[in-house]
Amino acid sequence: MAIKDLPLAAKTAVDGFMAGMHASRVKGAGLEFSQYRSYQPGDDLRWLDWKMYARSDRYYIRESEMETSIDISFLVDASNSMLHTEDGISKINYARYLAASLAYLAHLQGDAAGLAVLHHGSLFNMTARREAQHMARLYYQLEKIQPGGTFTEPAHYRDLFSGPHNRQLLVFITDYYEQSGEITALLQTLSALGHEILVFHLLGEKERGGDFRGYDAVEDLETGQRLELTGIADTDYPSKLEQYNNHLRTQLLQKRIYYRQLLLQAPLDTALRDFLNQRNKIKK
Repeated sequence: MAIKDLPLAAKTAVDGFMAGMHASRVKGAGLEFSQYRSYQPGDDLRWLDWKMYARSDRYYIRESEMETSIDISFLVDASNSMLHTEDGISKINYARYLAASLAYLAHLQGDAAGLAVLHHGSLFNMTARREAQHMARLYYQLEKIQPGGTFTEPAHYRDLFSGPHNRQLLVFITDYYEQSGEITALLQTLSALGHEILVFHLLGEKERGGDFRGYDAVEDLETGQRLELTGIADTDYPSKLEQYNNHLRTQLLQKRIYYRQLLLQAPLDTALRDFLNQRNKIKK
């Protein structure tokens, strides 16, 4: 978070993560390869292994397990509740850095990366592309996000549904604050269209633990409603929140939607690993 240049921060996070993977099962350009095979006319000469040629006097191709690339769209919830901040880290900034790092990792794998920002009741949408110039535009759009308002109105969902009809990996980054099940309904519709969906639910440690020391009341960032905290310690808030999140996880898994809770105070390694696992599912 100390690196203010978003592309550099993404590269730093991913390079550190990849350096820590001793035996990555995700193969591709610049990563480990699965096997050699004999050169065939038309093969990309970049993957010729000259050391094997020197030893055997034959041409061999470093064959990658990553035979196909996929389209990946990052859906960022930027409604006003994402301004919640703990230890100097806001949910929207965590989401910004997370989306940038995942997009950079997707680009390394040869995938097309797209972006949708859901805020102010509307939707900003960038179609997934593979070009380096497109990645620069994606980083720029992440940097300029101005969170506010409520979650996207259903009337704007058509922009998500009208994209490429091939199966995609959709990575949804959200605090999962919903008034009447609107986020769950959107995810279930996207899942019904055949997309693989990975949900990262952002929470702060204090938010999860019900640590409201020093406060007399809390305010809903989207509705402005205030809640007095008198007697909050007697409500078993952490247990009820955990029950709610467990119910949410079960509900999504029943729809084949992968759910992961992330703390603002946690590094990105878990999210990067989950992302690679889900990417492999759709690739196969």
